[in-house]
Amino acid sequence: MQDSVEWTWPVLLTLLALGGVTLLTRGFFLLPEREWPLPAWLRKGLRYAPLAALAAIVAPEVVLTQGQLVQTWQDARLFGALAAALCYAARRDILITLVVGMAVFLPLRLWLGW
Repeated sequence: MQDSVEWTWPVLLTLLALGGVTLLTRGFFLLPEREWPLPAWLRKGLRYAPLAALAAIVAPEVVLTQGQLVQTWQDARLFGALAAALCYAARRDILITLVVGMAVFLPLRLWLGW
């Protein structure tokens, strides 16, 4: 196994190109002088992007264990997520939702071993 990278021109050029692409794509919306007009349908769709991203991250974490669906209802994650969802539906407060979800999850996980 090699311990060091050989800094040849192709390696340096590749690193510079990747850095340039990263800088351009992350700073793309900061470059224009004025705000771009977006169609109403796109603006409406973008409102749901954070929720969709959060669901895509959280949902598999709740219902999967090592790539398999949860096989039993005795899983603290299920009850914590359910309590958090009900709390959010009632209160619409993210901080209280997190506290309630963890207040249900932790005792089930720590004391019951679920």
